[in-house]
Amino acid sequence: MSDKKEVYEESELYRIRHSTAHIMAQAVLEQFPDGKVAIGPAIDDGFYYDFDLPRPLTPEDLEKIERRMRSIIQSRVRFERRVVSAEEARQIFHDQPYKLELIAGLEEGKLDEDGNPVTEKPEISIYAHEGFVDLCRGPHVEVSSQINPAAVKLLSVAGAYWRGDERRPMLQRIYGTVWNNPQELKDYLWRIEEAKKRDHRKIGHDLDLFSSVDEIGAGLILWHPKGAKVRKLVENFWSEEHEKSGYDFVYTPHIGKSQLWETSGHLGFYKENMYSPIDIEGQQYYLKPMNCPFHIHIYKSSLRSYRDLPIRYAEEGTVYRFERSGVMHGLMRVRGFTQDDAHHFCRPDQMPAEIDFVLDFSLHILRSFGFTDIHAYLSTKPEKAVGEPERWIAAEAALRASLERAGVEYDVDQGGGAFYGPKIDLKVKDAIGREWQLSTIQFDFNNPERFDLTYIGEDGQPHRPYMVHRALLGSLERFFGVLIEHYAGAFPVWLSPVQAALIPIADRHVDYAREVAAELRQAGLRVMVDDRGERMNAKIRDAQNQKIPYMLVVGDKEVENRQVALRLRNGENPGPMAVAEFLDRAKDEVARKI
Repeated sequence: MSDKKEVYEESELYRIRHSTAHIMAQAVLEQFPDGKVAIGPAIDDGFYYDFDLPRPLTPEDLEKIERRMRSIIQSRVRFERRVVSAEEARQIFHDQPYKLELIAGLEEGKLDEDGNPVTEKPEISIYAHEGFVDLCRGPHVEVSSQINPAAVKLLSVAGAYWRGDERRPMLQRIYGTVWNNPQELKDYLWRIEEAKKRDHRKIGHDLDLFSSVDEIGAGLILWHPKGAKVRKLVENFWSEEHEKSGYDFVYTPHIGKSQLWETSGHLGFYKENMYSPIDIEGQQYYLKPMNCPFHIHIYKSSLRSYRDLPIRYAEEGTVYRFERSGVMHGLMRVRGFTQDDAHHFCRPDQMPAEIDFVLDFSLHILRSFGFTDIHAYLSTKPEKAVGEPERWIAAEAALRASLERAGVEYDVDQGGGAFYGPKIDLKVKDAIGREWQLSTIQFDFNNPERFDLTYIGEDGQPHRPYMVHRALLGSLERFFGVLIEHYAGAFPVWLSPVQAALIPIADRHVDYAREVAAELRQAGLRVMVDDRGERMNAKIRDAQNQKIPYMLVVGDKEVENRQVALRLRNGENPGPMAVAEFLDRAKDEVARKI
């Protein structure tokens, strides 16, 4: 158990990256003496710095800046910290308008040096090295020789609005990375290249899985037949496992009256992410951004006894959230998506066991899709929160204890919970080591109060139930994107939209290929027959490019012996076998989800 962010910020690698960002800024200003600097923090896997420059940067500029950075690093410059007054800071940065704005925020006690909100008025500090001075709280290395110049690489330039506000100036953000040694850098650059190959948008197009078109609207997804088949397989498994585990399925509308969203608090806290209201007979309705208020009303539809609890409602409910065009990204960030929601209502005495149940269930589902490296994050009570203190204490203890009983490694995000309850986030690592957040187990002390949820206890009196939100896959759209990138489009056999391609060598073998295909379909496999007039090798190559797990080649010998010649998409060639033997193999791999 640890606070991962805090551990990283105290690490030597964080100091190396933060210091390299300053060295980069020095190199940029040497090339553009009239340039203006904004902020330049260390981030996961590297660093960036934002600049206001007289012209757009080119790849040649980045190469020149990178060479100069290595030269600065090798000159063994020292980083020196000094605390200054606001007035002295203004004198130092008199010609840097973005720094002056940050200094004003520091002086008022509202912002730190990176422009982040703060709760206490911070001191103002600067770091200087070789004539370059930056407004910064640190930390940094003592001397640049602690940075390995062969482990530094500038990656790209992107546009970034100052303070993330599209009404403010557009700056040029240079992204870079630095590692402890050249091998770590090489491994990281491999992961970047591999991530490009696995980009779900490219694979989705190449495999004809999904699309999004301007005529319909950005962030609204069209599921093509093959993508829809994978989605249906995911949904079928999801539904079967929920039914086995005692969930009740519900369905809810896509819109609701404004009063509903006022009661839930969405219009007060979430309106900027909701679409404009729809007027229906003088009443205002909103597209739903979440499913929970509807599930709450199903709970409220009848009087509940302590004997009825726990109640578990599950729904694959499509929701709509306004995302700005600049942040949408394929399937990962969209405006309309289907959330695999569940809401648990239970008694206080049932709550620890219910958390154990939902955590174990979530882990089981994620592992079934091939995600075995799972890490948890426990977010605790923030400064401003609703709900009785004893409920927060009990809920946090239940979440922590459940994680420890399940043997799941976790970090603590102290104060990172929502105002309405603590939560667990489950993040999975994909095939190239990237972390994706999928499942959330979230307590809610707010909505039971807002909607006056009760059950009748053994004492005949009304009591407030605990309410837990649970999104398991997150959304079907985003989860599908993660699956595509994790498997690089080569889904395990049980999820492949086409599991086997029958490839007749010549026209005279087509009838036998269709006969075998019919037998396999009858046994439950998803099969296609490639009866085009192409050469066999071209058909095999096309099937491999389409990531089809099995290629069943049939020629004269196969027809004579009632066999198929099996080839695999990874290039292996097990050779001829009886149809029944192949079917047993395929069924076994489907059953084992490999």
